[in-house]
Amino acid sequence: MDNWILKGVKNLVNEPASVNITSPTQIKVKVSHLLLTDYDALLYSGKMETAFPRILGRSAVGIVTEAGEKCYGIEKGTRVYFLPSRACGECLPCKSGKTKDCREVLSAGKDFDGFMRDFVVCEYNEVAPLPAAVDDFNALCIETIGIAQNIYDKLNLNAGQRVAVVGAGFTGNIIAQVLLYHKIVPVVIDNSPANLEKAKKCGIYYAFPADDDLEENVKNATGGAMCDAAIYCSGSRLPVSVAPRLVADGKALVLCDIPLNPVNLDAGAIIEKNLTVFGVNDSYGYTDAVINMLMQKAVNIDIEREILSEYDLAALLEDKATNASPSKQSKMTVLKMII
Repeated sequence: MDNWILKGVKNLVNEPASVNITSPTQIKVKVSHLLLTDYDALLYSGKMETAFPRILGRSAVGIVTEAGEKCYGIEKGTRVYFLPSRACGECLPCKSGKTKDCREVLSAGKDFDGFMRDFVVCEYNEVAPLPAAVDDFNALCIETIGIAQNIYDKLNLNAGQRVAVVGAGFTGNIIAQVLLYHKIVPVVIDNSPANLEKAKKCGIYYAFPADDDLEENVKNATGGAMCDAAIYCSGSRLPVSVAPRLVADGKALVLCDIPLNPVNLDAGAIIEKNLTVFGVNDSYGYTDAVINMLMQKAVNIDIEREILSEYDLAALLEDKATNASPSKQSKMTVLKMII
């Protein structure tokens, strides 16, 4: 049984292991598909720290092969999505029984073992059952949609307000669609014509390249007022300096995605415009809401997929950590785990 363990920086080893449930609240899940993410690549390359050894894999789906007698709502044959985030159990809100307000949310593949393996044994409440209307590939987008919803909630905007989304790859496209779902007007920025065209096909009216005419185009799209917020997607490979230029004074700048390379934010631009800056990188607490959005087809997940059943994992992770091609940004690389 495949069981991919990161034993050190760029030291990925397959150590087959057999696992079994040991309590009535546990389930055993056969992992069917796993989304290879920038997050996995950062951990593999050492650009993000973790305690070794660690099993990678942040986003995966599978089928329950065994369930304890106290696994309510989940039985053998249930298709599930692995929750990528968990409450820490140590902060004050957690110790006060308010885990939804956890201040130190833990992430799969970094803070606890991820899902890059054929079988996973976990507690039944560490997965979400998937309805038939949500296929495996849509389910692999749950976290990204949840991050978008998290950003929307934190921005607390009103219908009709305009938000610049810097980067129209996989993450940026989904964020723009979620904003549109909430009647916020996204203004998408990207230097890939293919990404801009894809955004327009998803109903995004304002989609501009990051060229010399960008600020003028954004002024025209906002009636001269500039945007009410900007969201910078680190995976876009565009310079972060683009984002502050597109927002009005006193507004917000959101950073999402862990960057594959260091991001240098210009403090002068932030101070001059009196911007509020914060980051969002998890979807903790949003899974049920996102599944409902997918059932309503609120987001178009018509994203190019590369589905691999044979692969060199180390080579894929190395390529993802270093390849800045726009075609790679907007494509889902999905590993077909056990067949």
